[in-house]
Amino acid sequence: MLFLPLLGALLLLVTPRTWREEVAGFVAALTLGLGLWLWREGGSGLYSAPWIPALGITYSVDLGGVSLALALVTAFMTLMAVWYTARRIPNPGTMLALILAMETGLLGIFAARDLILFYVFFEWALIPALVMLAVYGGPERMRALVKFAAYTLFGSLLMLLSFIGYKAFGGSPTFALGDLRANPLPAGPTQTWLYVAFLVAMAVKLPLWPLHAWLPDFHEQNHPSGIPDVMGTLYKVGGYGIFIFGLTLFPDASLELRPILMALAAFTALYAAWIAFGQTNWKRLLAYAGLSHMGFVALGVFSLNETAIIGAMYLLAFQNFYTGALFMACGMLQERVGSLDTRVGGVMNQAGALGGLTLALWFASIAVPGFAGFVGEFSVLLGAYQVSPWLAFLAGLTVIAAAAYALTAFQKTFWEGRPLGAVRASDLRSTEWLVLGLPLLAAIFFGVYSAPALNLMQPAVRAALSALGGQ
Repeated sequence: MLFLPLLGALLLLVTPRTWREEVAGFVAALTLGLGLWLWREGGSGLYSAPWIPALGITYSVDLGGVSLALALVTAFMTLMAVWYTARRIPNPGTMLALILAMETGLLGIFAARDLILFYVFFEWALIPALVMLAVYGGPERMRALVKFAAYTLFGSLLMLLSFIGYKAFGGSPTFALGDLRANPLPAGPTQTWLYVAFLVAMAVKLPLWPLHAWLPDFHEQNHPSGIPDVMGTLYKVGGYGIFIFGLTLFPDASLELRPILMALAAFTALYAAWIAFGQTNWKRLLAYAGLSHMGFVALGVFSLNETAIIGAMYLLAFQNFYTGALFMACGMLQERVGSLDTRVGGVMNQAGALGGLTLALWFASIAVPGFAGFVGEFSVLLGAYQVSPWLAFLAGLTVIAAAAYALTAFQKTFWEGRPLGAVRASDLRSTEWLVLGLPLLAAIFFGVYSAPALNLMQPAVRAALSALGGQ
């Protein structure tokens, strides 16, 4: 499952142009099918083999629990991105190959159980994201690219130093997660500083304030179709990294820094919602909406409460359905009216289906009951309240703010008067129904019937919390 998308990307290089869309679609669908089979089997189980024995680096992978849920959503949204690329991008071979190559990096991040392997996949996923921005981006793409690369590479360097330091000070024979847990760092300044270095890298990729400045420019300058933004949304892996490595390897530092980190997460959620009010570009608005969601994810993880962490992982996984679909809806809007400005007005009168599905996706984004986002956000607030009622209240204000900025922007675009002489907006066609409708149905399914995903995640969360003494 991990390397099938990369194989597909390489295969596209020798595939005749007329068959590239079919090959990419088949590979993406087969990857999703393998993920569903793994879910049916209860996960893959740990596989570990020496990779670079002289350096203690192993090839250790495991897809189960939270990682399997995230991998399934990644495979599903990659398939949606492939379908939409085939319809929207002229001569889409290069874009399709980059999407599939990035999917392997993302799946590898979720499967890795060796710190250096995690670092390799973490950097691997960065390369296609940078190339898509460089090749298909807007007029200011190089500025956005340099900012994105600088933030990510700086954080990655600190993460690598943290990993090396953990192995050196803990005395583990390898970088495998199991060996590192068997040789933990004692509580003290060393553990705290290594955790802070690791957190910087994860805060860039969540992202968290103040390491979020790359995010709005990254989304605004990406291709107007929204396809690279879908993959960029899937690359927000900081919350998962903190959950799978941070909590178990740095338990004492996690407890020590919990109040500060929870406050930072709550502030990020509210700050992003506030800034979203002033946005008149749909992509920038979605970027800040995503930042607000990641504040919720961080609040849940940093609270070290079982209910909140399950909610955070639930939100981290399933917000990709509606956020990714909303980016593609923005691409459909731009294709019809030639602009991503929220003030175009009157689109609903001419493109009712596009407006209706977009509104439903925004309902999912603002956590209306019945959608997956509600399960995640409510669980985060419920668990965080048990740790810090005031911070939970502060973050809870974001729910009100999200409804206000989302519905205000929607009203300006879809309901207000259409300017005289404006181009007529056509409604949804063929594939567009699928790439918006299927993620919406998935968000509704996991909002109404959450048991399968919760049963998958809960044992993994309890295992991670066992290192903290059940706190």
